[in-house]
Amino acid sequence: MNTKERITKLLQKSQGLDAEGIIRLTYQEFGERITFATSLGEEDQVITDMIARVAPDIDIFTLDTGRLFQETYVLLDKTQKKYSKLKFKIYYPNTQAVETMVQEKGINLFYESIENRKLCCHVRKVEPLCRALSNVDAWIVGLRREQGVTRSHVEIFEWDEANGKVKVNPLVDWSLKDVHRYIKEHNVDVNPLHAQGFISIGCASCTRAVKPGEDIRAGRWWWERPEQKECGLHDNPKRKGNKK
Repeated sequence: MNTKERITKLLQKSQGLDAEGIIRLTYQEFGERITFATSLGEEDQVITDMIARVAPDIDIFTLDTGRLFQETYVLLDKTQKKYSKLKFKIYYPNTQAVETMVQEKGINLFYESIENRKLCCHVRKVEPLCRALSNVDAWIVGLRREQGVTRSHVEIFEWDEANGKVKVNPLVDWSLKDVHRYIKEHNVDVNPLHAQGFISIGCASCTRAVKPGEDIRAGRWWWERPEQKECGLHDNPKRKGNKK
């Protein structure tokens, strides 16, 4: 069975399933060859809670870029302790690559050009992601179509061409209200910055609070146009509406 056929089959099997059912199906299909990438955002905290209840053998990893908010580190520690039976792994950027980048481009290079910003994202996030995905066939993420123009055509199961993996988006059709409802009903811990207007939280240097009426990802790389606001982790040149 080729990749296209497998994804088509998975999409057929996922018909009528809720998010927990999709996670359970994913584990049944991939077993130990599946992992979940969490950035500790609200969606990812929801998925972590679901994994703990329906598929606790799924490995979980996060990327520590070295420039995260302190609140994110506190939440990571709290989450690891709460879900102590889950397997968490933290990946860090290559030290030499960071040192070379900063020496050549400056500590805040990302404000100067899109090329510099994408270089920083590549060194701090994309390269560590490649290591995290090296021994799996599929990965789960918390993407939702509502999150922005670069994600409006996301599918539950899709081919991640950049990484050569199947990508699974169990919350693809959820609204932010759905996310908040689950968090309240299941007492899920979230980053306190969300209550201060931070909807999508990444590195401290590249994230600000969202103003009333703004797009939910307006606080990420706010100096760039909406269609450019991806770090490289979720670029998919074959997905409609996703322009690099």
